[in-house]
Amino acid sequence: MTDQPSDEASSGLSRRGLFGIALGAGAAGIVAGVGASAAVGAALASTAAEPAASHAFFGEHQAGIATPVQEHLHFAAFDMMPRTNRADLISLLQDWSYAASRLTQGLEVSATGAVGGDPEMPPDDTGEALGLPSASLTITFGFGASLFEAEGADRFGIADRRPKALAPLPAFLGDDLDPGSSDGDLCIQVCADDPQVAVHAIRNLSRIAFGRARLRWSQLGYGKTSRTSTDQATPRNLFGFKDGTANILGTDADALRAHVWVSESDAPAWLAGGSYLVARKIAMLIETWDRVRLAEQNTIIGRDKGVGAPLSGGDEFTAPDFSGTAIDAASHVRLAHPEANDGIRLLRRGFNYVGGNTELGRLDAGLFFLSYQRDPAQFVAVQRRLATDLLNEYIRHVGSGIWAIPPGARAGSFVGAGLFA
Repeated sequence: MTDQPSDEASSGLSRRGLFGIALGAGAAGIVAGVGASAAVGAALASTAAEPAASHAFFGEHQAGIATPVQEHLHFAAFDMMPRTNRADLISLLQDWSYAASRLTQGLEVSATGAVGGDPEMPPDDTGEALGLPSASLTITFGFGASLFEAEGADRFGIADRRPKALAPLPAFLGDDLDPGSSDGDLCIQVCADDPQVAVHAIRNLSRIAFGRARLRWSQLGYGKTSRTSTDQATPRNLFGFKDGTANILGTDADALRAHVWVSESDAPAWLAGGSYLVARKIAMLIETWDRVRLAEQNTIIGRDKGVGAPLSGGDEFTAPDFSGTAIDAASHVRLAHPEANDGIRLLRRGFNYVGGNTELGRLDAGLFFLSYQRDPAQFVAVQRRLATDLLNEYIRHVGSGIWAIPPGARAGSFVGAGLFA
């Protein structure tokens, strides 16, 4: 949590030669379906959400970063299977890109889909999203450091292309990280305004990966804890405070260029137009926090719980005044603010999560923190600054990961293609 101003394969799609054809033909790929598939595809196309509520998979940047934050998240980290090779990795990214380009249109993962294929074979699509619109679905892919080199092995011939900035995060005060909820060769961030659509995407991308990559861990999230659009009200985290008031907005091209997008002058060249993603699973000690006096809660955060204004006065969007004593020197707002971090800003896309109860009977809940930055050093600097944060008494960092997010894919190509050029 920060106040930083701060989105063997089951279908074998590319192996059947569909990848290049379908991407070039766009929605015309539905015509290749047979029987019920054509009818289902046409129905989906006609009932899909308005254009403003869907996001194209292809483009300069991957969707799911600067696009408006949706209401639901399904995040998944994958490891490549043993004995897979460079061709397997490329074919997986091709198949994932093909499927993602269809899913974000509100279509099934292939032309035959859930009901249009051979009835004696498993269907290409699991079918639980039939009849649902795209629900602002975005699918964002990332590459972990272990993809480039693991235990000294260059499995895919790309070790020399690893970004120098892509390295394991250092240990931070208060870390209690679970290896089972951390890291991964690949990551997929799926966001949508319908949880069924989000889960459907990860479920089918996992099926497509069969034999090439396996799921390492995943996280469901609901209720965004940041905004990237002026049309969105500032949401609240599970401590009840407005979160991400001054987040970087998707319309702020200057801030995105300065703080989020990897520049052509940055190395390596294949990552230009991309970004770096840091994910942190932050457990909140809900029962302890709920017994804290309101005045103390305000002091810990540095903002008014009701309206979100800084304790130095004004409204939610008034810049905090740190010259006096109204805002505690160890408050979250003060330590996370760019003034305390040499102007560093992060773009945040966090979500609340609740996973039932712990073995002690306490609520297993917190924040799944996601931040995008031009250089991971931005996150490291802010997190180190938060070492004395009053909020640390009430949170624990239990999961972590960092991935290089390649630029958007060109139509007819696939995500990460520049890495293999």
